[in-house]
Amino acid sequence: MAALFAIVCSAAHAVPDTSEVRAKACTGCHGPQGQARPDGYVPRLAGKPAGYLLVQMQNFRDGRRTHVTMARQLENLDDAMLHELATYFAAQDVPYPKPAVALPAADAARRAETLVRKGDAALDVPACSACHGERLTGIAPYVPGLVGLPRDYLVAQLGAWRQGARRARRPDCMATIAHRLAPADIASLSQWLAAQPVPVVSAPATVPPSQWPLQCGALTPEAPAPSDQVTQAAAGTADIVTRGAYLARIGNCAGCHTAPGGARYAGGRGVRTPFGTAYAGNLTPDDATGIGRWTRDDFWRALHEGRAPDGRRLIPAFPYTSYTRVTRDDADAIYAYLRSLPAVVQAPRPQALRFPFGTQAALAAWQWLFFTPQAPRAAPLDRGEYLVRGLGHCDACHAPRNRWGAPADALTGGVIPGQGWYAPSLHPAASGSRVEDTVALLRTGRNAHGSVTGPMANVVRESTQFWTDADLRAAADYLASLAPAAKAGAAPSTVANDVIAQGERVYVERCADCHGRDGRGAAGAYPPLAGNPTVQASNADNLVQILRHGTFGPTTRAVPRPYGMPPADLDDVQAAALLSYIRQAWGNAAPGVMPVDVARTP
Repeated sequence: MAALFAIVCSAAHAVPDTSEVRAKACTGCHGPQGQARPDGYVPRLAGKPAGYLLVQMQNFRDGRRTHVTMARQLENLDDAMLHELATYFAAQDVPYPKPAVALPAADAARRAETLVRKGDAALDVPACSACHGERLTGIAPYVPGLVGLPRDYLVAQLGAWRQGARRARRPDCMATIAHRLAPADIASLSQWLAAQPVPVVSAPATVPPSQWPLQCGALTPEAPAPSDQVTQAAAGTADIVTRGAYLARIGNCAGCHTAPGGARYAGGRGVRTPFGTAYAGNLTPDDATGIGRWTRDDFWRALHEGRAPDGRRLIPAFPYTSYTRVTRDDADAIYAYLRSLPAVVQAPRPQALRFPFGTQAALAAWQWLFFTPQAPRAAPLDRGEYLVRGLGHCDACHAPRNRWGAPADALTGGVIPGQGWYAPSLHPAASGSRVEDTVALLRTGRNAHGSVTGPMANVVRESTQFWTDADLRAAADYLASLAPAAKAGAAPSTVANDVIAQGERVYVERCADCHGRDGRGAAGAYPPLAGNPTVQASNADNLVQILRHGTFGPTTRAVPRPYGMPPADLDDVQAAALLSYIRQAWGNAAPGVMPVDVARTP
């Protein structure tokens, strides 16, 4: 499992169960009702076509558009939740501000208006109005308006199309157009559009897509990926493929072997390590680029011994140190399931590890020092231990690692390499831990005490919510049986009073509406901060990540409409002061946070 960020909750105030409240995680950057802020870059969401907003959120979530904070916000939301947000913002009707820039110089303005109204036949560039409407307010449901947007944003997006940082499904016409336009055209076009007043009737046009003269890329939302979700009865079925699908869910194999926006199990996702980036392989049954020519023995050897079919030693970013505990029957079932998937032609990406860490000599030395395959056995001795330490490979994140990246034989927590998150100890607190709370947290993403975020939210969304009741309880029982974690002593305050006072001012202004002036939060929506063990942890990395990028909880079958938190627009000094205040208010007693601690967190 990845970083478990569970926050203790207590009832304080009720939160309306509305899209408007959930959209606050977006309006922190995009302005009230999504009308944009006057900073000249963050775009308007209000009134844009719902289909367009949905597709763009899918693009950010799935990696076709690149923005760290947008990806962090959306990575654990399903299409239904994205559709709710898109529908909410599309329905907002708020006035547009007056243009903040003047028209470009006369010649540049004429050129820009020609591109907008007529295009450029010599460059094979169509008129902007051909797809974005005569009023340039867009065409429902999928084409956005071009007026009412900041110049800097327009320049940045045309540049992103031109550089390949933004893309759509083929035919990606905007990328083609942006490549054909000269940089001077992009500059004048962006300024001309930003200088246009928005028409009184600012709603998108409703011309049927069949009448458009140009079909530009993704005109329909992404279809949800084919689901391999299994019911709770699946674990007991005699169907080896169905059982393998369930076991692959337990192992969250798709979590690493699916690239953002890519085909499931086709590989390509990068796993950052202190030694470089390791890329997961293609697990679909393609003969040339996947495991189509692997035998059951080959697959078993990879899991059990960390060896490829040709004998090559595998990079331990693939957690064979845990999978060596997997039984042969379970390995064969997972193999049968993977063989049942559609074959996807996707060549593995070359590994990007620093020399000599990816060499066979270095891997041989690593395995000799830190890895011993376990003796095969027909069945695990304890189901909970098998799920946590074997197939679920919780120690991949929750075990401390030595300087060579080898995990300790413990679940006492550690920094997740390259991600900026801290995976806490899974040992129960000194005061004890209720098995029911752990089961609820893993099934729904939250329980009576709090919720998950960070990488653990993905684990809940993709894996643990689909475990059977019996397996969740077995894992929770095993974790409860571990030796209690040592109780951290109260840390004396080392933060200056003026810093604490500054942090309190920021908290009252930015945080108290949701988390409460007394830090008690709102049950089921916003977690409390008072008495929160994560807030009081010696490592503040998780708090910095959430403050910097914001977060939504994972969408699960039990909690399909989670609440979210916007990123905080604070400099490092303000952020450090705020976190220091939170960690020492309401009886909390944790070390303060320095600006350098905020600055070093990715």
